[in-house]
Order: sequence, then C-alpha cells, then structure tokens
Amino acid sequence: MRVRLRDFVETKEGLFFAVNTYYHPEDRVLCFLRYVNLDLVKDENLNLNSNNIRILNGKKYIKMAETEKAYKFLENYFPEYLFYDEVNDVLMHSVPNERIKRILRPNERLKELLNLDNPNELEEKCIKLADILHDYGIPYKHMGISGSMVLKLSNSNSDIDFVIYGMENHKNAREALKNAFEDKKLSPLSNEFWKKAYEKRIKDNTLTFEEFVWHEKRKFNRGVIDGVMFDLLATREWDEITEKYGEKRYRSLGFVEVEGVVVDATYAFDNPAVYRIECDDDEIKEVVSFTHTYAGQCFEEEVVVVRGKLEEVIYNGESYKRVVVGTSREAFNEYIKLKK
Repeated sequence: MRVRLRDFVETKEGLFFAVNTYYHPEDRVLCFLRYVNLDLVKDENLNLNSNNIRILNGKKYIKMAETEKAYKFLENYFPEYLFYDEVNDVLMHSVPNERIKRILRPNERLKELLNLDNPNELEEKCIKLADILHDYGIPYKHMGISGSMVLKLSNSNSDIDFVIYGMENHKNAREALKNAFEDKKLSPLSNEFWKKAYEKRIKDNTLTFEEFVWHEKRKFNRGVIDGVMFDLLATREWDEITEKYGEKRYRSLGFVEVEGVVVDATYAFDNPAVYRIECDDDEIKEVVSFTHTYAGQCFEEEVVVVRGKLEEVIYNGESYKRVVVGTSREAFNEYIKLKK
C-alpha cells in the first residue's frame, strides 16, 4: 500500500493513526495511534483528557497525546494493532491492510481547502499560509495540511501542521518563512508561544527553556499566522523514498551519551531526522531522531552532545551503529544539543 510520512490511516472501528515511516511490511502500515472514538473507551483508569474532545460527524473523538496511554489503550481493546517489528526490534503500532477504511493525505486535503467556497476560520488561515508561501516561490503541489486538519478534527486549541514535500523544497520554504518574517507577512513565535511549545515538547527538563528556544529560533520551521502557531514539516517526495522495508535491520544495544561532529544534515528535518556524525567510536555513523523536537536541531560542522538508544544497523551484510533519540514521543532523558 502506498503511504508515506504525515498521511493518516482511518480504521474500520473509527481509530485514526498517524503514519510515521516511509517503509512498511507488505501486509500492514506502521503508524501511531492519535485519535480515538470515545465510544470505544470503556476504561476510566486510562485518565484521558476529556477537556480536549473533538467532534466529527456527530461523534466524539479524543487525542492520544501520551505514548504510554496509547499503548495501554491498544493493549486493552485492540491488541491486533500492536505489532512486534523484528526489523526495528521494537513493539509498534500498525494497521493490517484489511482493517484500513481509508488513507487521508495532506496534499489532497490542501487541494480541497484551496477549492472551498466557505472555509471556516482555521481553514482560512491554512489557505492564507499556503498563498504566502506560494508568493515566495513554493508551488502549491509541494504543500499539504496534516494533523487534526487533515482529519477535520481541529478545534480552538489546534495548531497547523503544514507539510512541505521534498527536502530541497522544505529548505526553500524555511528560507521563504525567514523572508516572510522580515517582510511582516508572518510572525515569529512570541515568548508566550515558545512557552506553549516548550511545555508540549519537553517533559523532563532535558533541555532548559532557554536551550530549547535558542535551538528552535534558528530552524525557521515555526511561525504564527493570525494568532495560530504552525510548523513546516518535511516529507519526502516519492522519488526520494529509495529504501525498502527490511533492507536494514536494527538491534538495541542499550543507552549511551556521545559527543560528535555533524558531517551531513541533509535529512535533518525529515522523520526520522538523520545526522551523519563522526565521533570517538568509529562504529557510530549517525544520530536519528523520531521526535519532532530534535528535527533540524543541528547543522554541518557543529559539535553535538547526544543521549539516546544505541542500535546496531545491519545492511548489505555489513553493520554500523547509530544513536536513536525519541524512543517515545516524549523522549524522556534523550536529547540532541550543541556542545556549550
């Protein structure tokens, strides 16, 4: 099945999963549970945040914002959506092909928005953002809308997850955003918005607020449009997806902290973000981050300190090591930051 990062999968029961990789087994899609029909929730012990309810077609949905609760929900009610992935050596969420009701794609959702006669307030802001980026040279065909907007489950608390397809296009979009800030067409985040982003992303003080903001401000992948925060998220074009599921295999080796020099950050804004590094351990070739917090965190020739899970990567009969940051969405006690 042809799916890629930032797409969403709706199951026949009314669960929405975010696709979180480009590579999938033939019989299922690897993804992560994001929204649940409240009719399916029976266990009060899950302590879900009922203040953040979304409505779609008269049904109530709730966002699964915490990794532990999402796994517990599936374990209790839909264990068939838990899959031990031998390739990645980890228990993952996945949807078997026969359980898929439909695939929701960000580029198709934006196309729909651009043709709406009566968009709502948040949809108008998405359209305006697309128009501004287009004015700075980004073609509409390389844009999309993901997150709650692609599902039509947004509410007054929703941010905009704006997708740019293609790594070079994403680089150009970040330059366009920088120019739009200078031209006052869009606004950088205020201190209030930075605090909101920090509270959402950092759960254990691995980065101080000052460290977080310093790293974020130089990325130019976040802004504000008419009072709503947005992210510019990178997704590969189809011709940039060159591997196949299972070509690389991974084996966990425990947790490490390493220091190294970044030698290639071409895919720094992808998911996973990939940083080729050189460090004292010659076998460690790269750092990857599966959490958006550490996308674009560093660039070529910068010295970084990294804490995460050490993995052996087996590829074409040879092996090397990588450090994985973001083994959970919250990335507890895992980080990438420049050496002070």
